[in-house]
Amino acid sequence: MKKLQKEKKNNFHHTHDIRAVFARGIRGSDPIIHDKKPQVAFVGRSNVGKSSTINALLHAKLARTSATPGKTQEINFFEVGGKGYFVDLPGYGYAKIPADAREKIRKHILWYLSGGEVKPKLLVLIIDARIGVTDHDRDLIHVARAEGHPMLLLANKIDKLTKNERTKALAHILQEFPDISCVPFSATKKENVSAVRAQLFALLGIK
Repeated sequence: MKKLQKEKKNNFHHTHDIRAVFARGIRGSDPIIHDKKPQVAFVGRSNVGKSSTINALLHAKLARTSATPGKTQEINFFEVGGKGYFVDLPGYGYAKIPADAREKIRKHILWYLSGGEVKPKLLVLIIDARIGVTDHDRDLIHVARAEGHPMLLLANKIDKLTKNERTKALAHILQEFPDISCVPFSATKKENVSAVRAQLFALLGIK
């Protein structure tokens, strides 16, 4: 019990000797935006496994999965290795929450992407490989392109598809977005976790 309490108090985990710590949750302009450290932002619809993806990449359980999709409206910053941040944007597109809450989430994401206060090194868009790119995702891609944000698309839950389904799903994505790198990914089975982690850590200046 004492060990668990100590871990909770310190609120950090190590990823191959890289310390990851929850830094702050924000709902608007905040000094953390301006501290010059590079940021890699994660975005996706509710239920695509965004929190699980972040946790898999950090070898930690820092990003919280909510039992109520759309409930989390903060932008959460996780400091990685003291070098930069993984930024967890709210999940969008969940139809069962009130329209005003959905609009608030949409505006919050747009503020981060279009407000001009921050320029993430990379925007990681997570989709459910079984569903593919949705209209909500397309809207976000349009905004990201307009703002000049580099993007990486993670086709999460790829392990849920057969080999044939997997090939077709990735082909559809490549056909629609040939200019965006798409990586087949599984947060639960750890497929391509190491490769993506290495890429993102490099962007934060972590060797």
